[in-house]
Amino acid sequence: MNLNRAAWLRLLPFVAFMALLALRGMAPADNSWGFDTRWLYALNLLVVGAMLLAWWREYGELAWQNAPTAGEWALAVAVGLAVFALWIQLDAPWMQIGEPTAAFVPVDAQGRQNWPLIAVRWLGAALLVPVMEELFWRSFLMRWLQEPVFEGLDPRRTGAKAVLLSTFVFMLAHPLWLAAIVAGLAYALLYRSTGKLWPAVIAHAVTNGALGLWVVYSGQWQFW
Repeated sequence: MNLNRAAWLRLLPFVAFMALLALRGMAPADNSWGFDTRWLYALNLLVVGAMLLAWWREYGELAWQNAPTAGEWALAVAVGLAVFALWIQLDAPWMQIGEPTAAFVPVDAQGRQNWPLIAVRWLGAALLVPVMEELFWRSFLMRWLQEPVFEGLDPRRTGAKAVLLSTFVFMLAHPLWLAAIVAGLAYALLYRSTGKLWPAVIAHAVTNGALGLWVVYSGQWQFW
């Protein structure tokens, strides 16, 4: 599979994120590594964040001239909140595939919330993940499935096959498979209908940000 530079710049941050996710999944919970391994999540902000910043100028879809209009902002926020509302409902046992690779429960032995850990997790979920994932799942994979030389493809020209296949792979990366299908389709259709990546990023950020606030308020840590 011959991937060009545009593809690698969208693929590598995602690969780094997944590698760090696997590392957190292998890390013991008893601090036998000599530190609280939940702080490994902060590496996402440092490593993946640094990659995105270093290559930001090469992500043309995130350039200022491709900023969303007021109407697109409103639509993205509405879609993000709708996905959040559905996500926390679509958690029945039959709607799940396995267990999360790296559970994140930012509380101490007495059940008190660790606010620095919560802040790091929320920032990663609400700001970093939406950019990194939308660059990979939608900007790269969805368009690449339509045309291997994808960077010049208007997302409004992607067909149903590319949307469905990219959403299917997106689903495989999330334990809540039905919720992931809803989210993946929502972000993909938003990207395709507006022709811009920013609305999908904003919707994804709203979903993750609202989910994080709800998780902290409700203590339903399994959603993190």
